[in-house]
Formats: sequence, structure tokens, C-alpha cells
Amino acid sequence: MMIYLPIAEVSVNAFVLLGLGGIVGILSGMFGVGGGFLITPLLFFIGIPPAVAVATGANQIVAASFSGVLAHLKRKTVDLKMGTVLLIGGLIGAAVGVFLFNYLKALGQVDLFVKLCYVVFLGIVGALMFAESLTAMRRARGGIVPPKRRRSRGWISRLPLKLRFQTSGLYISVIPPVLVGILVGILAAVMGVGGGFIMVPAMIYILGMPTKVVVGTSLFQIIFVTAFTTLLHATTNFTVDIILAVLLLVGGVFGAQVGARIGVKMKAEQLRVLLALLVLIVCGKLGLELLLQPAELYSVTTAESL
Repeated sequence: MMIYLPIAEVSVNAFVLLGLGGIVGILSGMFGVGGGFLITPLLFFIGIPPAVAVATGANQIVAASFSGVLAHLKRKTVDLKMGTVLLIGGLIGAAVGVFLFNYLKALGQVDLFVKLCYVVFLGIVGALMFAESLTAMRRARGGIVPPKRRRSRGWISRLPLKLRFQTSGLYISVIPPVLVGILVGILAAVMGVGGGFIMVPAMIYILGMPTKVVVGTSLFQIIFVTAFTTLLHATTNFTVDIILAVLLLVGGVFGAQVGARIGVKMKAEQLRVLLALLVLIVCGKLGLELLLQPAELYSVTTAESL
């Protein structure tokens, strides 16, 4: 069943969109990721303009993150104070990111910039994840116990403007969390992602937060940053397609239930290897599209679409 997406200005099969939402939902249920870094490139592949894919894909992240935060709040594994500090930086970063996005759109370079960002970040994250997963699998087979991680301190402990974060058991400066939030906010605006694949490692290895509160605190911040980003895109770029967002959400809800059941039956190391391979495949596909000569070298647009 073909439907017309007015904002994207393309006709797409509704079942394809439901299927994409379902695939990302399955991945979300299996791997515990929001899926923003995968749903946006997949939308590129079916002909959705990058500007629309970035702005609309964030809606699915809001819904998935909200559901996750409720579960973590029940377990009391959300550091609301740290989340608020991260959120302040995230809102600043989102505003900067949307400004950058609008500037590049006016120059006609936003599509290229977004795809380049995905190639770089997916390549780095996928490669690191794949290497870490293989190392974990070798340790598991050899019965080697991984060394305990030491919390990061060093230069962070010498910074001013310190606050005590009781849930995380930290007494650190607010400057590093704000900077991390700004970076994630920019990524959310430019790439249409929640930024968890950057924020979670930063919270563990830079801020020194305990792992048990990292995921819930990250999701708390992501909800508001992605919602704010979507609002800015909708009011300044008019690139949020409601029909597209609804179909992706419906598919994602059902897919997440299937993915959760599959994930229970697989080992954590196997899941991470599969996710890393998927990320690298998507990265490779985007990279090839940037390198290969397009079928049409020129396109004609009206003045109203600029």
C-alpha cells in the first residue's frame, strides 16, 4: 500500500515503513539501544531525504527512552541531579546543532554533512564495539576474569564548580557533564540520534559514574534533548513528517517485544558482535553511496524548496 509523505515529498510503501520500524524495534529489544543511529540511515536507503529522516527519526527515540526511564525510575537507578546537569548542556548543544543544520541546509550541503557524520561515527563505534566483543568472547572461552575498571578522576577532580551527586556517589565539577551534554545535543540535532552511544561511555570512563545508574540517567537526558530537537526542527525547518513518525512508532512497538524475547536466548557477547557487524554494514553502505557516482549527476529544484 503506497502512501504519500507530504514533508518528504516521496511515495513509500506503508508496509516497508512498518517493517523498518519493526526491525529497529527488534534491535532495540535485543541490544538495549534506542536505534536512532540505525533508523536514520535506513530511511536514507529508501529515499527519505536526510533532513526529514534526521528530524522525524528522533520521535522514535523519545518514545523508547521514555519507556526505559520508567523502568529505571522504579529501580531507583536514575541520577536526576546528574541528568539535569547533562540536560542543560544537551539543550544548549541541540540549539547549536539546529543552527548548524539550518546553515548547512541553506548552503545545500546538509545531506552530505549528515551522511559523512554517520560514516565517521558508525565506523568508529562499530569497530570499537566489534574489537571489544571479540576480546570478551576470547576471555569467556579461556575463563579469564576481566580486570576491574577504575573510576576516572585525575583532571576532573581539580576543576571548579563542584557538586555532590549522591545517587552516583560523586563529588565532581559540573563542567565535564555540561560539555558531554553539549556534544550529545549537537549530535542529536545533526544526526537525529539520542547520542547514547557517545554519552554512555563518557559517563563511565570520563565522569566515573557507576554502571548501574548510567543507562537510566542517559535515557532521562535523551528524552528531553530529542524532544527539544524535534520541536526545533518542526518549527524552523518544517521537516518532521507525522505520518512517517507514526508508522515507524507502530512498527517499533511490536518489534521491541519480539526483540526482547530473542535477546533473552542469546549471550551478551554474541549480541554485541551482531550489533557491531550491523553497524559496520550500514557504515559501509553509506560510504559506498558517497564514493560511487550517482545515477543522476544533476537535479532540478524549485525556488520554493530551497
